[in-house]
Amino acid sequence: MKLAIMQPYFVPYLGYWQLLNAVDRFVIYDDVNYITRGWINRNRILINGQPNYLTISVAQSSQNRLINELILNTSLDWQKKLIQKIENTYRKSPYFDETFPIAETVINNDEVLLSTYLTFGIKTIAKSLNINTEIVTGSSHYGNMHLKGQERILDICLQESATTYINPQGGQILYDTGMFHTAGVDLQFITMKPTAYKQPKVDHFIPYLSIIDVLMAVGLADIGKYLENYDLSCKGTDSAN
Repeated sequence: MKLAIMQPYFVPYLGYWQLLNAVDRFVIYDDVNYITRGWINRNRILINGQPNYLTISVAQSSQNRLINELILNTSLDWQKKLIQKIENTYRKSPYFDETFPIAETVINNDEVLLSTYLTFGIKTIAKSLNINTEIVTGSSHYGNMHLKGQERILDICLQESATTYINPQGGQILYDTGMFHTAGVDLQFITMKPTAYKQPKVDHFIPYLSIIDVLMAVGLADIGKYLENYDLSCKGTDSAN
């Protein structure tokens, strides 16, 4: 069984969905510290040829609090503004009619808890992308918050009876392949291969934008070839060296 474990992100980039699509089970890692100015509460779309942020408003956000402890700011009309921003930006895009309702559903979700709000968005988009991976909607039930780093990740793998753990390429310097191998878990890393699609008003292709930008340009019927466009490798650290 292939497993991935990731923090919940807001309308994340294509690589996030490639990872989710590459595994049998995906754990929403929401009982870890919130990251300010990261991808938990924001992502980017392309406006007039330049990356521009879509940001959800989190009340009293702090890196000293867990993701699943935070709530959304209900006193500001940020959801309406995000919807208007997306509509104004993409109304002439080839796949606006099929993509815009997905964005509306995700953003207008009335959940107040940040983790629940993001999990709803991930499940909604995954269903639209025809990704059938089982999504575990919370990580606190593993009872291992006393563990840190890769020890905690490995413990979740063992509790889930995973035979393979897949992580984004950025974790290669953080994870010890020997430690996972000894526990009977194959450690692999996924690397997205950016595939250009038509973007208006740009001199060169800009990758790593929100999945909203991708879907507006390529549509749901053709997204499958983008979800499969990645490499897998086993290049982590090795405690034996």
